[in-house]
Amino acid sequence: MAKDDIANNNIAEPLITRHDDAGVARLTLNQPRRINALSEAMLHALQAALDEIAEDRSVRAVILSGAGDHFCAGHNLKEMTEARAGDDGGFEYFQQLFATCSRMMQTIVELPQPVIAEVSGIATAAGCQLVATCDLAVASEDARFATSGVTIGLFCSTPMVALTRNLSRKHAMEMLLLGEFIPASRAAEIGLVNRVVPLSDLAQETTELARRIADKSPAAIKIGKSAFYEQAQMSLAEAYAYTGRAMAENMMARDAEAGIGAFLSKAPMPDWTGE
Repeated sequence: MAKDDIANNNIAEPLITRHDDAGVARLTLNQPRRINALSEAMLHALQAALDEIAEDRSVRAVILSGAGDHFCAGHNLKEMTEARAGDDGGFEYFQQLFATCSRMMQTIVELPQPVIAEVSGIATAAGCQLVATCDLAVASEDARFATSGVTIGLFCSTPMVALTRNLSRKHAMEMLLLGEFIPASRAAEIGLVNRVVPLSDLAQETTELARRIADKSPAAIKIGKSAFYEQAQMSLAEAYAYTGRAMAENMMARDAEAGIGAFLSKAPMPDWTGE
């Protein structure tokens, strides 16, 4: 796959576009007329792009954005409804679709590089899940967030997984039970996003944040990101034992040796090798 205009089979209008600059890869959901819905094809295209980035040592941070005025409207309900024509009413298809989506979400968490959601407009249901799954999120002042499935009789159970790992239980339950939109300012208050900026500054703010991360040692970032999610599921004693080993492994990295040496000698930080 090329580093620009990564897509699925639609060459004329790729579902996902990719642009790399100074160690930052920008992936854009590219179906604005469908509010960048996570159709089956979109999920596969995004999975392919993430899989490629995971093996690309030139990429040190990732930005995930949506083309047009909105970030992502969640699953493609029309596509899902059409699956009801199957002999089983679509049950196997629904299971497969949600498994595909869950795998993609887990890939973001497992990616060596941090992923920043850049959110404008709406992020609903699985689109809100996508924001919660990313390591960081920057939103424009006009952004709105909802796990709106309950309003149409479909509780957002898979988005709930990401929400409950980012928000307090009561904040997550409020979003899940009401299904109502919350503004970007409220999303920042409850921890769904890190920053809220004017729409005109959104791309610049997100890119600057990504570049600051890209300037750090990729070896340290990879070890630290993995440890962050692993220890979060452990008991206190297990977490300290695990992170102690992680820091010892980090100390063995060439980047750590070079960086600590530069700090002690008051020299400029070295060019990181990722080793």
